[in-house]
Amino acid sequence: MSVRRFMMHSSAIRDGYASFDGDIYNHMVRVLRLGTGDAVQLSDEKGITYFGTITQVSKERVAVTITSSSPAIENDSTAPRITICQALPKGDKIDLILQKGTELGAHEFRLFGGRRSIAKIRDDQQSGKIERWNRITAEAARQCGRPDIPEVTWCPSAAAAANDSGQELRLILWEGEREHSLKDALSIGGKPSSVIVAIGPEGGFDPLEVSHFSQHGYQPVSLGSRILRTETASIAILAIMQYIWGEM
Repeated sequence: MSVRRFMMHSSAIRDGYASFDGDIYNHMVRVLRLGTGDAVQLSDEKGITYFGTITQVSKERVAVTITSSSPAIENDSTAPRITICQALPKGDKIDLILQKGTELGAHEFRLFGGRRSIAKIRDDQQSGKIERWNRITAEAARQCGRPDIPEVTWCPSAAAAANDSGQELRLILWEGEREHSLKDALSIGGKPSSVIVAIGPEGGFDPLEVSHFSQHGYQPVSLGSRILRTETASIAILAIMQYIWGEM
């Protein structure tokens, strides 16, 4: 039987051991029926691969002893590193954005609370939400065979999300833009090394938020006459950029 591979966050490994509960535990123990002595392969968000053996299985947790590891394989892709800066949508739309965005090659998701976001996150909910979101990208990476995991981070506001953006090309999709189109922005200046795209919630961006992003070098662009749902916009922009820059 081939060695099973699992995606995880590097924080799960300490002192030569990896410990899991939740989705990874369920998949290992309850779905695949793995047990003590079975060999497994683990990959983290940095692309590092770990080889180990299951040494303990309890009712809610499984422990793996790490026997060796191999460094991340250098990515020879010439496509830009793409960050999706997404205002939090309502319901489970964010799950779809993270899953499909991972499949389409996003390198990072920067989520934030938009002024018009219907969904809100309290301070005491943040750590649990971030952990859950990173589990979603890890599972999506495993299913589509990615060697790395896109990291998901949280910012409380658009102003915080716009700050410290070091990407070469910075775009904000805004229905209020009348002069500059997405097509124009992607066809001028050649292929950038990195891109970040800000996408608003269901109600769109507040003008003050557009100002915050613009002050940090984000160029407002329009998708033309089509008004896309927030979850559709993130998937569409990723597919467009991957097609233009040779990954699809």
